Amino acid sequence: MTPPGTFRIEPVRIPFSVPTPNGPLSRFVFAYLLATSNRIVLIDTGVRGSEELIFHRVRESSRKPEEISLVILTHAHPDHIGAANAIRQATGCTIAAHAADRAWIEDPERQARDRPVPGFSDLVSGGVAVDRVLGDGDSIDIGDNRTAEVVHTPGHSPGSICLFLHPDRDLFTGDAVPVPGDLPVYDDPIASMQSINRLRKLEHIHRILPAWDEPAEGKAAYQALDDGLEYLHHIHDTVKEIAGDRPVTDPLELTKETLKA
Repeated sequence: MTPPGTFRIEPVRIPFSVPTPNGPLSRFVFAYLLATSNRIVLIDTGVRGSEELIFHRVRESSRKPEEISLVILTHAHPDHIGAANAIRQATGCTIAAHAADRAWIEDPERQARDRPVPGFSDLVSGGVAVDRVLGDGDSIDIGDNRTAEVVHTPGHSPGSICLFLHPDRDLFTGDAVPVPGDLPVYDDPIASMQSINRLRKLEHIHRILPAWDEPAEGKAAYQALDDGLEYLHHIHDTVKEIAGDRPVTDPLELTKETLKA
């Protein structure tokens, strides 16, 4: 057990692949274990089957998976909710997420229809009920005198959230901040830019812990936010330049031209 008064954040790097016409696309996602003296909070769950890797990491720390009492989902995409159902069944934990993504978390088949992703059924182990609906500004008791402030950051998905841990000032950003040169994913580019701008205004961030990139500390944390924002601006400006005033009749063709540019 973690001795009283101690606290540890354990990143769990989860590899997975997505089928494409050119073969499997290798990806990874981070989930985070927040281990306090008497409970464990898990931020995101990875894809289907990730519970084995997460539970292994818990046991490596001489803890038990049953100590996971709360799972916070930063958003509803399959690489974040994929193992939530299995972890809930194994631990009886509470599931928390933003209201705007609740329907997709509880009904993955609806998400698959609304937002088709290659290999979706292989990435998600099933729907899971959201026990606690989160909203912007909510405070979540983590344990060991720590709280996580919910920061609603729509754009990547309508219910995307970040978590600002106090007093440590660690910021868990989920997929809200894109990585320059990597695959950009968002529903609303303007909302994404506004969300990152909001994160940039948070004072004294110690480090950011994203889901699809390595953690960054101090000045590098703010630089990662700036780089993500600049990347979104660059993509959006390129799309507008290519599209011009013409109606977008073929989104795939516009995508191909944007990638070429």
